[in-house]
Amino acid sequence: MVPMAIRVVQWATGGVGKAAIEGVLAHPDLELVGAWVHSEAKHGRDVGELVGMEPIGVEATTSVDEILALDAECVVYSPLLPNEDEVVAILRSGKNVVTPVGWVYPDLDNCGAILDACAQGRSTLHGTGIHPGGITERFPLMVSALTAGVTHVRSEEFSDIRTYNAPDVVRHIMGFGVPPEVAMAGPIVDLLAAGFKASVRMIVTEMGFDIDPELDTVQEVAVATQPIDTPVGIIEPGQVAARKFHWRALVDGTPVVTASVNWFMGEEHFDPAWSFGPEGERFEVEISGEPDVKLTFKGLQPDTIEEGLVRNPGIVVTANHCVSAIPYVVAADPGIKTYLDLPLLAGRAAPQFGLGRIK
Repeated sequence: MVPMAIRVVQWATGGVGKAAIEGVLAHPDLELVGAWVHSEAKHGRDVGELVGMEPIGVEATTSVDEILALDAECVVYSPLLPNEDEVVAILRSGKNVVTPVGWVYPDLDNCGAILDACAQGRSTLHGTGIHPGGITERFPLMVSALTAGVTHVRSEEFSDIRTYNAPDVVRHIMGFGVPPEVAMAGPIVDLLAAGFKASVRMIVTEMGFDIDPELDTVQEVAVATQPIDTPVGIIEPGQVAARKFHWRALVDGTPVVTASVNWFMGEEHFDPAWSFGPEGERFEVEISGEPDVKLTFKGLQPDTIEEGLVRNPGIVVTANHCVSAIPYVVAADPGIKTYLDLPLLAGRAAPQFGLGRIK
């Protein structure tokens, strides 16, 4: 008997949502049965057409009630910002949730509503993604097993933010093209901290560091020294053109776990004169111990700005990490499940190379 495909709903069809739809359609164990959209202009349209494919016979809807009533096992929940009430409703309806917008390593004492919904719906919530959601916790923990006497765990992103095709977000949330004092007081540091602090605490707890009570948060900016032409408009001299964020767990004031983000509008005309260094754009995981081990991820950033504005690999891998988790989350017991609770996750073979391949 051929096992039934897991029925999946996509919640929101932005960059991650579109890539998740493609991932679900390519996954041999999954079937897309619905999609929730925010825009009335997308309501009733075929989901395949929304992502630039041929029609697939699944219509998008703005109706939450329609989504909750669907016969489905899992929802990939990927709005720009999370809404706990929505997640609670989805879980209570009996659908598992995989999401890149939170709950990677939540404080269970503050998750009563979600845990109650999981119990009522016999459902599971799993937070994932890439950074945070993989680079910051999954891979450091895996690599740390190669090293004894660990003294420091570092995960770090180096990205050209010109490839991120969301101009309003880049300017008004991420804080580029504004005065330094506006950027430093903007919302992005708190939005990022919600995920990265949880990631740091996962490493701390699993590896047994006895840290100081408060995590250390540091943000830095570089300003343009001459006009910089970017996809979000001209960044004028004195406006923010590059940003760095660091979240650190300390032991007696010494960093032992660090998660860092470096976002630049290119590499020229900055003060301070920051650059990506000779290795270029990348993600890094480094474990200091006996011996030191360093892992560099390439391919998660596009080769050109133009390619990134059309299809950004960082967005795609975020979606793929969610999609790959679905079978494991559906098979898990109810509740909130982190990487520490699930087995090793894996992708699936392409149809032409996998079981039941096209002849």
